[in-house]
Amino acid sequence: MKRRLWTIALLGSLLMGSAPQAFAARIKDVARFMGVRPNALFGYGLVIGLNGTGDNNKTQFTTSTLANFLDRMGIHVEPDSIKVKNVAAVMVTAKLPPFARIGTKLDVQVSSIGDAKSLEGGTLLMTPLQGPDGQVYAVAQGPVSTGGFSASGASGSSVQKNHPTVGFISQGAVVEQEFSVPFDGLDRLDLVLNAPDFTTADHAARKINLALGGHYAKAVDATTVQLDVPPSYRSDIVGLISQVETLDISPDTPAKVVINERTGTIVLGENVRISPVAVAHGNLTVQISEQPAVSQPLPFSQGRTVVTPQSTVQVQEGKGTLNVLSGGTTIGEVIKGLNAIGATPRDIITILQAIKAAGALHAELEII
Repeated sequence: MKRRLWTIALLGSLLMGSAPQAFAARIKDVARFMGVRPNALFGYGLVIGLNGTGDNNKTQFTTSTLANFLDRMGIHVEPDSIKVKNVAAVMVTAKLPPFARIGTKLDVQVSSIGDAKSLEGGTLLMTPLQGPDGQVYAVAQGPVSTGGFSASGASGSSVQKNHPTVGFISQGAVVEQEFSVPFDGLDRLDLVLNAPDFTTADHAARKINLALGGHYAKAVDATTVQLDVPPSYRSDIVGLISQVETLDISPDTPAKVVINERTGTIVLGENVRISPVAVAHGNLTVQISEQPAVSQPLPFSQGRTVVTPQSTVQVQEGKGTLNVLSGGTTIGEVIKGLNAIGATPRDIITILQAIKAAGALHAELEII
């Protein structure tokens, strides 16, 4: 807690020591062009070669899948007769990046869907990966790396690191079908902001028009900037996109305070402001201690030794002082003021909630 408090204090001092500057970011880091996005792929497959850590015989879809696979290989086996623990049924997921060509290799994630204990040391059999439209775009296969382990003894004791039922195959899938995004001959491009904001959209449109030397872009809402392709770029859409993506803009962010009560983490946005408010902070500590007291009977008496607890209660109340936080302060001044009170991160959470309830905190308070 002390380390976190010193970190917050250092952050506040750094922010107050320098004049606020507009943060600049490339358009490609805060927005994307419509249609340029990854596509999710998934497939159902089998991981073989496990050392007795595969699915149980009661997992019927695993044995049925294995029986069907062997049947396609010319080996007919009844599913009920299959009793192996070296096979596990898994779901395979991957992301198909935009403009991926045939032969491009993709990373895949393998997750158990049965009761397998571990996928460590297993190999994924050839698994077709399909998109939302049901078409196969890639095929995955290869050794599974779990990055963890699980071991148990006969007495029931066990040890586990990470999640051994989830694995990863680096470049384990090969693209077999392309997902094309045509750009040739387009008259208009739509630029979509990752975080919707009217001010940021307007800034982006103005910066694009300034760079292109004309009125080609306009913000139609908080998310979309429409860009009419200039005549000189009709045959060079990629060049236009490259020029627009590298432009620097100053994204505007709403005032927000994010609080994680479980960990005591507090994140304050740059635009957080407060009105004049007085804050009193104090602590009440109650300490109860018990000491056993032994009562001995007199010699040759009929009494017996008795142990009775003696309790001591101490109450200590910290001195609460009334501190005034001036209005219009920046994030650094808010941090400095709260640290001056002697508040810990846990206390700051309570204080910020109280300031918000009083209507003096002009920011969105989000508790996660």
